[in-house]
Amino acid sequence: MALDATATEHTHTRICPLCEACCGLEIRTRTTPEGSSVISIRGNDADPFSHGYLCPKGVALKDLHEDPDRLRQPMRRRADRAGFEPISWDEAFAEVARRLPPLREQYGADAVALTIGNPASHKIGLFSYFPHLARALGTRNLFSASTLDQMPKQLACGLMYGHWLSVPVPDLPRTDLFICLGANPMVSNGSLWTSPDYRGKAKAMRARGGRIVVIDPRRTETAQAADEHLAIRPGGDVYLLLGLLHTVFDEGLERLGRLEAHVEGLDALRAAVADFPPERGAAHCGIPAETQRRLAREFATTPKAVLYGRFGTCTQRFGSLNSWLIDALNIVTGHFDTEGGLMFPKAAAFAANTLGRPGQGKGVATGRRHSRVGKAPEVMGEFPISCLAEEIETPGDGQVHALITVACNPVLSSPNGARLARALDGLDFMVSLDPYINETSRHADLILPPPSPLEDWHYDMVFAQLSWRNHARWSGPVLPVDADAPDAPRAEWQTLLRLAAIASGLPVDADLQAVDDAALRAELKRHAGDQAEAVFGMLEGGAGPARWLDLGLRSGPYGDGFGAKPDGLTLAKVKAAPHGIDLGELQPRVPEILRTSSGRIDLAPSALLADLAHADAALRHPTGDELLLIGRRETRSNNSWMHNLPVLAKGRERCTLLVHPDDAARAGLVDGQSARLSNARGSVIAPVTLSPDMRPGVVSLPHGWGHDLSGSQLNVAARHPGVNMNLLLDDEARDPVSGTSVLSGIPVRLSAAEA
Repeated sequence: MALDATATEHTHTRICPLCEACCGLEIRTRTTPEGSSVISIRGNDADPFSHGYLCPKGVALKDLHEDPDRLRQPMRRRADRAGFEPISWDEAFAEVARRLPPLREQYGADAVALTIGNPASHKIGLFSYFPHLARALGTRNLFSASTLDQMPKQLACGLMYGHWLSVPVPDLPRTDLFICLGANPMVSNGSLWTSPDYRGKAKAMRARGGRIVVIDPRRTETAQAADEHLAIRPGGDVYLLLGLLHTVFDEGLERLGRLEAHVEGLDALRAAVADFPPERGAAHCGIPAETQRRLAREFATTPKAVLYGRFGTCTQRFGSLNSWLIDALNIVTGHFDTEGGLMFPKAAAFAANTLGRPGQGKGVATGRRHSRVGKAPEVMGEFPISCLAEEIETPGDGQVHALITVACNPVLSSPNGARLARALDGLDFMVSLDPYINETSRHADLILPPPSPLEDWHYDMVFAQLSWRNHARWSGPVLPVDADAPDAPRAEWQTLLRLAAIASGLPVDADLQAVDDAALRAELKRHAGDQAEAVFGMLEGGAGPARWLDLGLRSGPYGDGFGAKPDGLTLAKVKAAPHGIDLGELQPRVPEILRTSSGRIDLAPSALLADLAHADAALRHPTGDELLLIGRRETRSNNSWMHNLPVLAKGRERCTLLVHPDDAARAGLVDGQSARLSNARGSVIAPVTLSPDMRPGVVSLPHGWGHDLSGSQLNVAARHPGVNMNLLLDDEARDPVSGTSVLSGIPVRLSAAEA
């Protein structure tokens, strides 16, 4: 085949936006007169953060860009409600201007609800401009994926350290004992812990004599590569953690070291756990008391050790207690804010916990308002997403009549998605910012698509605050966009800002540059006072998030201070480093990081002490012999739309029910047979995979499946739809402290599916 003499090839460095690992990519493209295309995607060996590591998801960026199901222009529901039709961006925004303001005027600001999903954390335009839309709408009905995943962790950190984003992460490269509870970093490469190539770090740790203990109801991929696996009973984490803390205090193993001057509530914590010896909670957590005591001693006496817990610890009734007790254990044993323990990253930009001074913070507050129907308390400015359906269904003042969804699919990801789907059909108006017609956006009146990630630039606003090593990395667009074409994709910040302008009463064709300038000037006025205009004139980036990023970098902990520190960071310097800038290992940050009103770590937050009474009451009820359902995560699946990408969808069937052979034998099931899982909420049918890695009495289904709903247009996913385990979940079952849905330890019945 003759080579095209007009073709040119280019190599681009890029940050992968498909999961929390944020791996560095090297993407090769070919450009011809007909256009540009991706030739290959591989890990970037020169990236100072991921060092060439790449999981299978990264190469799927090519499939995502080329996916024929991915929307390239706005879609409007047809008048006969039979599907969608493409329209121009001007028509789409005119439709919003025609329908949204009258609803707000008739029913009030709270009549419009907003939801946002976790992909927004990977898109600087979405994450930085979503607040513009929320402020313009003025609604209290804000919902996000946080209450399906991480809110207990953020709540505990907020109460203990004074800021929602002061989340400590394991310093794995320098530890000698890693205890991993309810997490599977071999698959996730960290969650609320951005740590690409966990496998390599764990292998290096063990090679130098380190030890890994995994505590999980399933012998996960992480457990298979560990030194010890303890099969905990789902939902029993709180009793294990209380037993460990009780042992530490009972045997005099606590050692706060230099943190002693920076904590308060130690005596209250000691008193709170006094009634929870390991023997009392052993049956509920499924781990013998002597094993708990041995583990506590090993942890407390190992000079460099760290305890890490994540998704499994958060998505249960006592998720907030678990998150608090995990950090408390690290603190009282001297494994906190020190090499090899839990440590705080220091992000180059937007690190809110670097602002102000210790002792002058306000801490965090919750329950400033409550949801209209279920009376769930607000946490971090939002209500539990499991409350959304009832807010739409229930008539009265404040009823939700309109919804804007941003990068989320709650019909699949939230408990009782069937109820939410019915509720969405009752809305007066719905807009979805989404690349697909999926199980949620199929209910929308308008769908506004984003550009492909390869057509947009990116900087990690969120995950630099959760990273195993400090860094600053910028990646430009890989493929060009014809910005002058009428159907060209709009940058997500432009879409959000246009919606915000409409909500603010501005004309539908308002000058976005002027709107953005005004918002930036107002922000600078609050922080820079009389110097605001001078700072405004120094910022680079034109309009949009690039200019805000320059502000964040220059005013951040490594920044140039607008000339005060000539060697400091600016947007130009970060952009000029194609592989990123290494800012070094994690360093101790206490007391500098603390933003509690006392300027100290609060070891005994009152809201969490109060919830211990409920944990105590639950102990008084004997454990049953019911089968318990848990979820699981897989390397090739992070969000539901990834099931539509051929490179990730190929291979064996992944939405199967893992069952221990003993449980299968009792139910009369064999490997590969279809089984029915049922409870009071409903039932699902899935093929059985026999797995001795499961704790007896526990079965597992992955989250995010169920692509068999009419109206969605995910053709690859529909060929392997799987089943939606959330149909078995109670949307009213929540950790009341954080509002997070209970997704784990769900009682179910197992039987053969009818022929």
